[in-house]
Amino acid sequence: MFAVNLIRNKQYPLDIPENVTIKHGDMVIVLTEKGEEAVKAYLVPPQVESILKRKKVPTIPFLRVMTDEDLAVYEEIKQMELQGYKDCLELIKQHKLVMNLIQCKYTFDKRKVTFYYTAPERVDFRELLKDLTKVFKRVRIDLKHIGVRDETSLCCGNGLCGRPFCCCTFKRQFDSINIKLAHDQSMPITPSKISGTCGRLLCCLNYEYKNYIETAKEMVPIGSGVMTADGVGRVCALNILTNNVSVKLADGKIKEFPSNEVEMIDTDVNIEIDIGNTGYKYASMQQTDENVDIKQFEDDRNSSTGNI
Repeated sequence: MFAVNLIRNKQYPLDIPENVTIKHGDMVIVLTEKGEEAVKAYLVPPQVESILKRKKVPTIPFLRVMTDEDLAVYEEIKQMELQGYKDCLELIKQHKLVMNLIQCKYTFDKRKVTFYYTAPERVDFRELLKDLTKVFKRVRIDLKHIGVRDETSLCCGNGLCGRPFCCCTFKRQFDSINIKLAHDQSMPITPSKISGTCGRLLCCLNYEYKNYIETAKEMVPIGSGVMTADGVGRVCALNILTNNVSVKLADGKIKEFPSNEVEMIDTDVNIEIDIGNTGYKYASMQQTDENVDIKQFEDDRNSSTGNI
């Protein structure tokens, strides 16, 4: 089976006639709902092929393998997209519209051009569209409002981990993310550590969250009185990764013990801890930039539109 990656890297199997032979990496012309598009075909591993068949992913009509003439047209279209981006950006500035132009995309048959943009609010682009029709003649013009997460998935890049963005490789849809995920995993509450290029909280905060919660359920709860090798104390923090608990002892010192070496006791322990600052690690590790409203990094209606 051969497949292609369309926008947002979503995989679609190719419907190739039996009399056609293609190779892995060939550039091909396919027919989508937007029109003819030039994409790279690749050979699908058997495991992925079985998944695509099981999920009944619709096939994409195959038109032809790109010829030398097609490749020349493809390069021409890339130049048209670059010029189209510049022309549209200039018109946006002339109309003083509050919108950020992201990408200009032509179909291979040159019958449609799509402009992707982000904007904090709804944009009245009727006058802009009138001017665009004067510049882009005999072509259908489509202006699509997308979210900042969608923008990042279009532009691609590498994340803090050094790997390509999840949203432009394997991730198909965006999950809701809030600051509680970072708190519960003892992440430093600073924008540079927990937000991505899109300006929203990292998608990967969701990946291990369930493991943290399940592990925490098996550990002594914060605030519990415990007996340790150094005497009675009170749990003030949990370290999920090392499976250790931080205990405040009667002398005021805080020590860390393996969770299986402390025993919860029913007796009330008269040791004060700051519940508001405790967590899954020491409170001193919870770095917060007081000048930044961290809520602005949570998802909102402009984070993702699914309009691409």
